[in-house]
Amino acid sequence: MTRFTVLVADPEPRSAIRAAASHAAHALADAVGPLAPGGEDRTDVVDLAELGPALLAARPGRDIVEAAETVRRSDVLLVASPQAHGSYTGLLKVFLDRLPELGLGHGVAAPMAVVEDLRNGRTIEDDLRVLLADLGAWVVEPGLLLSRRELAEPQGVAGAWAEVAAPALADALSVRA
Repeated sequence: MTRFTVLVADPEPRSAIRAAASHAAHALADAVGPLAPGGEDRTDVVDLAELGPALLAARPGRDIVEAAETVRRSDVLLVASPQAHGSYTGLLKVFLDRLPELGLGHGVAAPMAVVEDLRNGRTIEDDLRVLLADLGAWVVEPGLLLSRRELAEPQGVAGAWAEVAAPALADALSVRA
């Protein structure tokens, strides 16, 4: 079974970014085809906004530990963040700082960034790629870059991206297996 996890770093819980990221993960899974014997794939969602202030506690509670384990155990991690002050959100940084060095070392990651203006979005996608690679993930290229206007109907952009990213994902999964 291939574990897909969507990690959402939008400060708003159950946001449009979460919905678009879930759609993108399913589109990517569909584009790659069955990743597990019998085609049995699973998608988990970790919405950091739902964890709230617990992320800053000196000792992580059970919910934080479980979220980190879900992220670490995933085979494919789609990390979705809105652009905040030119890069990904602090919410994402705080959560990923809880992972050990190379904590994503057995998985494949796909960055997804949501920006106001696509002309200014390349930086966040690059920053996400570096962050995920520093944690040991094999990072799929290209990442998905969406404008806020595209969040209302992300299917077209997410589907087109998934078709382009699927071969790199399939290669990464086959090398890692």
